[in-house]
Amino acid sequence: MNVLLLGSGGREHALAWKMSASPLLTRLYASPGNPGIGRLAELVKLDISDHSAIAAFCQDKTIDLVVVGPEAPLVAGIADDLRAWGIRVFGPSKAAARLEGSKGFTKDLCAKFNIPTAAYGRFSDLASARAYVEQTGAPIVIKADGLAAGKGVTIAMTLEEALAAIEACFDGAFGAAGAEVVVEEYLTGEEASFFCLCDGATALPFGTAQDHKRVGDGDTGPNTGGMGAYSPAPVMTPEMTDRTMREIIEPTMRGMAELGAPFAGILFAGLMITDQGPKLIEYNTRFGDPECQVLMMRLKDDLLVLLNAAVDGQLAHMSARWSDEAALTVVMAARGYPGTPEKGSVIRGLDEAASEGAEIFHAGTAINGGALVANGGRVLNVTALGATVGEAQRRAYAAIDRIDWPQGFFRHDIGWRAVEREKAGG
Repeated sequence: MNVLLLGSGGREHALAWKMSASPLLTRLYASPGNPGIGRLAELVKLDISDHSAIAAFCQDKTIDLVVVGPEAPLVAGIADDLRAWGIRVFGPSKAAARLEGSKGFTKDLCAKFNIPTAAYGRFSDLASARAYVEQTGAPIVIKADGLAAGKGVTIAMTLEEALAAIEACFDGAFGAAGAEVVVEEYLTGEEASFFCLCDGATALPFGTAQDHKRVGDGDTGPNTGGMGAYSPAPVMTPEMTDRTMREIIEPTMRGMAELGAPFAGILFAGLMITDQGPKLIEYNTRFGDPECQVLMMRLKDDLLVLLNAAVDGQLAHMSARWSDEAALTVVMAARGYPGTPEKGSVIRGLDEAASEGAEIFHAGTAINGGALVANGGRVLNVTALGATVGEAQRRAYAAIDRIDWPQGFFRHDIGWRAVEREKAGG
């Protein structure tokens, strides 16, 4: 098979790494890719927003499958446009991608199909949103309705914080994404990421993870796109997985089909495991980043076989096997992130770090004058396996110790919750 992978981050590097191990693969192209992906694929310069140019490339190179990594092109309808050209695509339609593209759409779906989630209100004007928040009180959660690169959510612990977040949305802090605001009840419990591979009719459970959104140790500081993750998530016991499938995933699949937008691709449920059971925080319609990195480390099966089955509507006949080992990834970010990151600093020592048994996925790197340099906020994902989360954690941090990048920073406690559980014997 000739495969085209769209995207440039750590998620796409992990997908390229896994697909490149498949005996089905003839040639892998990636656009725009990054230096890490460039070791596995031929990098091509395509405008991801120019769907007809991508279709022409696919026809010219006889592409058998397009794998879309990031959410923005999915929400923009790239899967529909390529399918109209007769090109096979892994990823949901524009109508199905609304599950990520509009938080309000997803909340309304939950209300219609009785899917457990936080109580909420949807607002398109500042005064109504303010009134709702003042009546409800804090803590409360404020979300820009649209895509905001993981930064449109404020967990407001005070009324002042909540009102400031609402005003930021309506003042244009998140562009068009903040033209509508969703205000949600604050849920308490433990968060987990739950993934399903879907073909429109069947949802195949596809791993669990837990990520760390806050920038600082001890879960402090502003939210980011994710500073690290581990898999599996201990809170997702077999019983909790069954409940999640029965109460959240299966009603979503039925509901989307009923709305004329059957979901095919990766359905990524952000969950809060509460005293009452699992509740949906939000849906993403692509692999998480950095959750994808730990899932790909643990997946024992051929990823391309599974993606093909999803595209061809054959998941009812498939299963996915996972390593018993735990995987953990630590994000190394550029100074300044999640604000404006400093770009251009030189990174050395990746080969030495890999000698510790880690996989290092590139997330925001470039080559400048023959040197590897930082070219984004989240720059590297240092990923390791271990018999326990604690062992995977030790291996990942041992690899980081070998990386020479003074301008980078990282959290020192990725996996802390699971490691504490292990130490407590549970």
